[in-house]
Amino acid sequence: MTVLVIDVGSTSVRASIVAADGTVSHQMRLHTPPTTPFPGLVEIDPAALASGALQCAQRTLDAARQAGVMPSSLAVTAQRASAVAWDAKTGAPVATGLAWQDLRTAGTCLELQDRGLRLLPSESATKFAWQVQQALAAGVEPARIRLGTVESWVAWNLTRSQRHITDPSNAAVTGLYSIAGGGWNDAVLEILGLDRSWLPEVVDTCAEHGRANALSVPLPLRCLVGDQQASLAGQGATLPGLAKATFGTGGMLDVCTGEVAPGSAMRSSHGCFPIVAWRRAGRVTWGVEALMLTAGSAVEWLVEDLGVLSDAAESERVAATCDDSDGVVVVPAFLGQATPHWDFGARGAVFGLSRGSGVAHLVRAVLEGVAHSGADLLEAAEADSAMTIGSLRVDGGMSANRVFVQALADACGRPIEISPEPEATTVGAGHLAGLVDGTWESLEDIARAWKPKSIVAPSGRDPQRDRWRQAVERAGGWHPELSAIRF
Repeated sequence: MTVLVIDVGSTSVRASIVAADGTVSHQMRLHTPPTTPFPGLVEIDPAALASGALQCAQRTLDAARQAGVMPSSLAVTAQRASAVAWDAKTGAPVATGLAWQDLRTAGTCLELQDRGLRLLPSESATKFAWQVQQALAAGVEPARIRLGTVESWVAWNLTRSQRHITDPSNAAVTGLYSIAGGGWNDAVLEILGLDRSWLPEVVDTCAEHGRANALSVPLPLRCLVGDQQASLAGQGATLPGLAKATFGTGGMLDVCTGEVAPGSAMRSSHGCFPIVAWRRAGRVTWGVEALMLTAGSAVEWLVEDLGVLSDAAESERVAATCDDSDGVVVVPAFLGQATPHWDFGARGAVFGLSRGSGVAHLVRAVLEGVAHSGADLLEAAEADSAMTIGSLRVDGGMSANRVFVQALADACGRPIEISPEPEATTVGAGHLAGLVDGTWESLEDIARAWKPKSIVAPSGRDPQRDRWRQAVERAGGWHPELSAIRF
């Protein structure tokens, strides 16, 4: 098996070839960053994402064929919940593309709470409603409106408008999905004024989805999956109790919980959300997801704002020059706190500075702060899933930082398994497509194929979790009016 995988991230589009053993080759990448015209507004360019996806896929396909490799399948994984609206007749976008981080509909979400409907501004639902109003104001005929998240938009373009589809791993984070029915929630659609015909068909994650006629070789499209769920599969966490964490700009921890559906789609008492991991042959595998808003961006703060590091990679070397942070604690709550606290009024804080505190202590404290946040996610996910996570699998840019990974192992009190591929989303999408073409017979096969690059065990050093909790409490509620907001 070889699979051509298109991965549309928050800042770039890339395409790669994934082999059965999980190796990634022939990668092509285009930078497609979002724009931020005003604070809280984050916009994407749907046309650029579509053309970038097709361009990268074609280049990768050409390079692979020249090397004697012919992919058997195509898979698409993408950032979740970002919203696109387009014209079914022309295929052109008819409204501003909204990234999942865009907050322009936060007020709408608060107003809907008075009607008994709880939606997050990061979900697609109110973004779609905003885009529909923009399209109608521009004179677009209602019957020609089509809505979708990024993977749906890419699939439309790959199949030359033949398939308007999404899968449950993406649909379930739109705010429009019915856990009970496994499809769109008509009651929510009615409240928001959305027509079901505008939305994509919800299909299995792994299945025959038509052919990519926009490419020179019309490969069969066999997987659509959200990025975090793809990373879960890419790290072999396809069985109940297995978990992974991705540490990029922010952080996501996901644990596979099996086929027992959650009782609610709402955020649970410990601050996690239920997710659909994937659906195959009509059978859903569920998961629990925990979220941190700031991870690698805290290191970027040291580089770009404080100027104490030349680049993010230097953080490992500088932090390693001291044995500990000498009592300095950094709470990286620059955008507020997510799981488990969900305090939008919290802010980043530094505690324990003394005259002897130096740059190395601050850098180490930042890495340890992100590690403690990761341990918070792990504890919350265990509490919400009622499962014990024996070890944590890790990918993302920060997984290459040995000081951080050791701090994470110490804070979690369990082994950390490092992914051989820093961006496991690509591998996971390829593995899930392999369930369709026969490379893998079962999710158990994917789990057995996992081989970490390395395993980092806890050092036995006291991780100072109590001091961390005190710091988090003091950093909370800095802006009471924002802390009072509950989505």
